[in-house]
Amino acid sequence: MTIAPARQIAYDVLDRVEGGAWASELLLSAAASLDSRDAGLASEIVFGVLRFRAQLDFLIAHFGAPRKLDRQVRTALRMGIYQLRYLERIPAHAAVMESVELVKRARKRSATGMVNAVLRKVDRNAVAWPTREVELSCPEWLIERWEANHGLDAARSIALAALVEPEKYVRGTRFQDIGSQAIVPLLELKSRQTFLDLCAAPGNKTAQALEAGVRAVACDLHWHRLRELRGLAADLVVLDGTLPLPFARRFDRVLVDAPCSGTGTLGRNPEIKWRLRPDDLADLHGRQVALLRNALAALAPGGLLVYSTCSLEPEENRDVVEEAAAGRAAIVWERLPGRDAGDGFRAAVIKSEESANG
Repeated sequence: MTIAPARQIAYDVLDRVEGGAWASELLLSAAASLDSRDAGLASEIVFGVLRFRAQLDFLIAHFGAPRKLDRQVRTALRMGIYQLRYLERIPAHAAVMESVELVKRARKRSATGMVNAVLRKVDRNAVAWPTREVELSCPEWLIERWEANHGLDAARSIALAALVEPEKYVRGTRFQDIGSQAIVPLLELKSRQTFLDLCAAPGNKTAQALEAGVRAVACDLHWHRLRELRGLAADLVVLDGTLPLPFARRFDRVLVDAPCSGTGTLGRNPEIKWRLRPDDLADLHGRQVALLRNALAALAPGGLLVYSTCSLEPEENRDVVEEAAAGRAAIVWERLPGRDAGDGFRAAVIKSEESANG
């Protein structure tokens, strides 16, 4: 039996995501040869399975699968149930038979009868979700954090927003989330100012800053990421921003769009919620503090610095600013998924210490 290319690619991507890869990067290359309809189906299956994973795993058991399953079998069952319950206009026989065939090709032939039997029981009847972790398809520890930091209603709205395909926003010729677009204006850029983007890849914010006529230096840890900026009128520098910076001059404007947990982007990157662990936040915090301290040292008198993340977690935002910029006045800005359009972001606008003292 043949398997539709969209389902085969979706299965392959989901299997690799289980091993630590990123869905959006894999789909960009894997679906390039597909027509738009098949590419759309592959993307819908991949991101749908990742967004609703906790519900799907409950439903796998609800429809009679054993508790212990090989990874490949579970992936095929998640895909099958997602198509049968969550998608419209998917022929049931295609979802069932091709899921069975995927299990065969994964050399799990002994599980094919069980997969076939489970998927033939799937219906669209309402079920009672046993916990809010399953209902919201989000780890309970994350929901509890958001509830403590933003309140019960906001926490639920954040989790629900992560179950919805995010709207696509375009700035110029680049896809750039509307929340991301709101960061650069906080710098109040003017023509001919010197501008340092310390964590520049993939370059959307550097490109936005260049529209103001600044003289830009764009940095990143890896050249393979920084080379995406080669078409921009900016000096490109490969460096580790957690180490002292090599620049002899200081900059009028500095942006630290720090690498972070990404908990504000779960609708776009749903694998994060299953991959992130509480201990990861402490490691990220340490690197973010080092980035901000070095960036502040590169800020010229009278200058402005913006520290931003697409994380909702205080360890990566408030606590970083308090530790690295102690005593400096900061204007804090926030967007929350479910309340504001686009991804979640937090930012702090910090004035030059020399300017404040002068």
